[in-house]
Amino acid sequence: MTATLIKVPSFRNTQRVKFVGGEGIVRSFKPESGSWTYLVEMALGQKPDFGRVGAETMVILNEADLRAV
Repeated sequence: MTATLIKVPSFRNTQRVKFVGGEGIVRSFKPESGSWTYLVEMALGQKPDFGRVGAETMVILNEADLRAV
């Protein structure tokens, strides 16, 4: 049995981050393939005339794709 060590996550829940294509808020993260992947909720755009139906877009990004705001 071998132990795999990975570094501490660079971002925390509710932290604002930037990435290619936009910015958002970290909602969760988990270790994957020796790094961290993050579920990021994209920032809300302007409210459309017909209102909001549900949650905004959420994307899963690797730690290397994120920058702190």
